Amino acid sequence: MLTASILKIFYWPGARYDMSLLVQAFLMVGVQITLLKVALDNRPPWRGERPFSEMGKSLLETGTGRPFDFWKWKQQRPYWEYLLYLAFGLLALHAILQPDGSSLYTRCIGGLGLTIEATLPLPQLYANYRAQSCKGFRVSVLVNWLFGDMMKMGYFFASEPGRVPWAFKLCGMFQAGCDACLGIQYWMYGDGETAGDIETRLS
Repeated sequence: MLTASILKIFYWPGARYDMSLLVQAFLMVGVQITLLKVALDNRPPWRGERPFSEMGKSLLETGTGRPFDFWKWKQQRPYWEYLLYLAFGLLALHAILQPDGSSLYTRCIGGLGLTIEATLPLPQLYANYRAQSCKGFRVSVLVNWLFGDMMKMGYFFASEPGRVPWAFKLCGMFQAGCDACLGIQYWMYGDGETAGDIETRLS
């Protein structure tokens, strides 16, 4: 979410989309940084790890199934380094390219940020499907997501033409569809035992 919000902020100089969406992106960055700090406060101290220190290793060697152990680092510092690399890298690109609304760079950075945000529910959908359960997924979170989707879609399509690019609308509709699928999963599976729990109990 942090990556998506930072990309959306740097999308604004070229696209000049609605100012309220830019303010929302800044607020989201602030909130997510605060939550990240709280989540990392009890992590072990830094011991020289870097965000891309696992670059030479395969996915099996890293042991996480993620390239470079992305976002599963054991220390705090790599998280902040990654965010600084991303922000300053984008700032340098903007200073060099000086993109406008019609540039390929503007379309790519906007599409990437919005796509990341829109696909955030997919890992949860897959995890629920594999477990055949929504155990651990709070219904209050789902209700808030669905309510937020309704408010967001209403704002996108009620706004004056041109204020909200179609990229926002398409990605918003995809994310709303994913959240609706989460609701269907919760109705189908409930929040009881997972398939693995049942197999362990029966064995």
